[in-house]
Amino acid sequence: MKEKNFLCSIGIIATCAMALVGCNKANKSNNEDSSKEASKFPNALPKKETKQGGTVRVAVETDTPFTGIFTDELSVTATDAEVASPGEESLFYTDDNYKINDKGPATMKLDQKNKTITIKIKKGVKWSDGKQVVAKDMAYPYEILANKNTKAQRYSTKMEVLKGMKEYHEGKAKKISGIELPDGDNGRKMILHFSYMTPGMAFSGNDYYWESASPYHYLKDVPFSKLESSDKVRKRPIYFGPYKLDKLVRGQSATWVPNKYYWQGKPKLDKIIYQVVSPNSTSQAIKSHKFDIAQVINAQWKQVKDTKDVRFIAEIPLYYSYLGFKVGKFDAKKGKNVMNPHSKMNNKALRQAIGYAMNVEDVNKRYNNNLSFRIPTLIPKQYGDVYNKNVKGFSYNLKKANELLDKAGYKKKGKWRVQPNGKPLKINFLAMSGDATQGPIIQNYLQQWHKIGLNVGLLNGRLTERNSFYDKVQNDNPQVDMFLGAWGLSTEPSPNGLYSEGGPANYTRFVTPENNKLIKEIDSAKAFNHKYRVEKFHEWQQYMFDQAYVIPIFNAYKIKAVNNKLTGLSLKPSETNNGHPIWYKVGYIK
Repeated sequence: MKEKNFLCSIGIIATCAMALVGCNKANKSNNEDSSKEASKFPNALPKKETKQGGTVRVAVETDTPFTGIFTDELSVTATDAEVASPGEESLFYTDDNYKINDKGPATMKLDQKNKTITIKIKKGVKWSDGKQVVAKDMAYPYEILANKNTKAQRYSTKMEVLKGMKEYHEGKAKKISGIELPDGDNGRKMILHFSYMTPGMAFSGNDYYWESASPYHYLKDVPFSKLESSDKVRKRPIYFGPYKLDKLVRGQSATWVPNKYYWQGKPKLDKIIYQVVSPNSTSQAIKSHKFDIAQVINAQWKQVKDTKDVRFIAEIPLYYSYLGFKVGKFDAKKGKNVMNPHSKMNNKALRQAIGYAMNVEDVNKRYNNNLSFRIPTLIPKQYGDVYNKNVKGFSYNLKKANELLDKAGYKKKGKWRVQPNGKPLKINFLAMSGDATQGPIIQNYLQQWHKIGLNVGLLNGRLTERNSFYDKVQNDNPQVDMFLGAWGLSTEPSPNGLYSEGGPANYTRFVTPENNKLIKEIDSAKAFNHKYRVEKFHEWQQYMFDQAYVIPIFNAYKIKAVNNKLTGLSLKPSETNNGHPIWYKVGYIK
């Protein structure tokens, strides 16, 4: 499991205004109808003969500019990944179970006996400047990720199963010994040597090896420390996908035109234009046909459901929103998370009580057309038998929340509870800005926590702008006690990338021997025995529920409104690339 779509605003995928009122029968009935409607949506447009030409306008729903970091190794936002998708293509395609196949730009062969993976890029896969993608382009991302000067958030100790990765990351080696290019830098083959193999390696999103290439010939002259800010990444990136970036209005729009060197042939469209639109304006934009593709804000579903000349396709994505508690910091020198045992939030009872005080189910029924639903564990149901159905999660229970706090010594002094040592307890809550309903969402949570005597307030008294939010979470701002985030998940469920001791994306910074042990067991060679791996996944979910360092909140139907004259757009795993459309296939009906 890795941060495929990274930190997201809770208000985008399943916006719902939260308030302290009950749900009447009429609303409940309407909501159930909405849920039934969503479950009947297809996950792909009808396949029809496609004509050449045309422009597709895509809505980028955000209330702040996108950051525009156009390299997969350094990008950390869902918005950047979305905007880059016409050009950014993975090395691999998958089947509908996310198992890597040979249909993509590269092939992959596992050798369990010799502990190697051989990746070969296909002849004719070219960058948008006409250069063949070569072996060095597949190896270079490992250097970007592991070199400390890039400060790559997506580096994880999980990658250290690749021989020499750790030594390179720590500056003890000038090259990564486990990367072999048998035909040289300009060949098309790369052999990766691992210290051990795991069952997840056959599937996309496994985190043990990288699934993208980066143009070494284009970027090699840029120092690692300046890579993220360089114009070659921010203004003039090159890709080997079906489209190339033609025009960029920083943070606002991106125009893509065909990559004439694309390995599968000429794409169908003349242009793809990504344009920022406020979430508050999305429903009107859909109704007025301003965009050809736009994600429906679930709270606005009833406003758009009857729009003419639009098809709705939907999926339940690999996603969850969550509440995280800051209990430490990331030590960049040591390359690992370090937990502070004396942290304000390092009390299990306090964290559990906060979880039980959240009225997620009632809010989803009342305000979100029943298109979102509470998630009990950190492994979503879509992952199949590794999901632990016996973990019930934090259902709304104020009585239990109060009992937990009382028993743990958080006594009331006046309106608010104090810490067990008698000192005042003030909890700073970091929440991202969003659409018009984001404020009521957060205010509801605050009032719920106030009900159990916890003095929780927004950091600086207000919602935090998106880019500032990322900065505070990633850099462990000492004022932040807890924060509300979300993960768009990868397709291999191992929690190593998000919750390991060495993972920069473990934003709560919790580290325990038991967590380390369970994650290691999930990813061990012994886990090739599927029954054993399932057992360890179940144990990990139960442990994480009990410890409550991260509390999963909800997932939701993800609905797209699409111009009914388009074809070739699908949400099926076998027909997407990194969760985005295979843009080569999208065009207008002939």
